[in-house]
Amino acid sequence: MVIIPARWASSRFPGKPLADLEGTSVLRRCYEQVLKVVPPSRIIVATDDDRIAEECRRYDMKYEMTSSHCLTGTDRVAEVARRYPAAWYVNVQGDEPFLDPQGLLSMLSAINSVTSDVAVINAYADLNHESDFRSTSVPKVVVDLSGRLLYISRASIPTTKALEYLTASRQIGMYAFRDTALLLFSEQQSKTPLESIEDIEILRFLELGVKVQMIQVPPGGIAIDTPEDLLRAQRFLRS
Repeated sequence: MVIIPARWASSRFPGKPLADLEGTSVLRRCYEQVLKVVPPSRIIVATDDDRIAEECRRYDMKYEMTSSHCLTGTDRVAEVARRYPAAWYVNVQGDEPFLDPQGLLSMLSAINSVTSDVAVINAYADLNHESDFRSTSVPKVVVDLSGRLLYISRASIPTTKALEYLTASRQIGMYAFRDTALLLFSEQQSKTPLESIEDIEILRFLELGVKVQMIQVPPGGIAIDTPEDLLRAQRFLRS
C-alpha cells in the first residue's frame, strides 16, 4: 500500500499540493509517477483539505480524509494505515513530482530483503550542487558503512572544519514502515526533541530507537518545499 500525504496548510508553502507545474498539479504529477509502478487500487492520497479531495475526485485518485491535527505527513499516513491493515506501508511525499519510478521499485524490493531488525526504510540520493548543500530546505543524510541512518539535518552536513562542501547526500521523500514502527511513531503525542528542532519527521524514529535502513536511488529531480523550488521546477520543465 502506497500512501501519499498531502496537506494544504504547509508552513513554508501553503497550497503546495495544488501548485501548478505546466498545467498539472504537484500532487497529480507525484501520483502519476507512483502509478507507473503501483496499481491505482494500491495508492491512496491522505488529506485533510476539501480542495485537495476535489482534485483527487477530478482525476480519479483514490483518497482518504484525515484529521487536520496530524503532527506530520507520517502521522497522516498512520491514520489511514489503521483503516487498511498491512505488514508494510510506503509513504511517498506529495511534493516529489519528479519521483523516479525506478527508485520506488528499489524501495519495494528492499521491503522483501531487509533484515528483521529493520523497521523503517528511507531513500536518499547524491547531492551534486553546493547550493543545495547550503540550503536549509534540503535535508542532508549521513549513513554508516552498512547504510543505516546516523543523522539527518537541514544543516550542511557532513562538512570539514573549514565548512567546505566535499560530498553529501540528500533525503528523498519516500519511506517504508513496518506496521509496528508506524504505530509506535503515531502513538507519540508530540514531536520528539530533535524532530522538532530540525523539522524532519524521520528523526522521531531515530529518537525512539528504531533502526532506519537507507537505500540509494536516482536523484529524481526537484522536490517542492518552497515557492522558490516551484519556480526552479517550472524552469526545468520548460527547458
